[in-house]
Amino acid sequence: EDEGAGDVGREEVGGELEPGEVEPERVQPDARLYEDLDIDSIDAVDLVVQLKEVTGRKIDPEEFKAVRTVGDVVDAIHAMMAPAEGA
Repeated sequence: EDEGAGDVGREEVGGELEPGEVEPERVQPDARLYEDLDIDSIDAVDLVVQLKEVTGRKIDPEEFKAVRTVGDVVDAIHAMMAPAEGA
């Protein structure tokens, strides 16, 4: 698995938090966005917007409804960036 892609996901999630709001070491794959990192709905929307800018891809909000952890965000980014079958 590409370690760099996981790092990008963690960096994007960590980048959406206000400086000093959460320690960077708390942004781990199993960290829950809402409970552990205190991301609220506005932060979640900002995260999706930032991910769209970084990936250059349209992000379907439905795909992110099940996202609960930093690892889920990374997995969703990997799925979005994977080449389409038959391409």
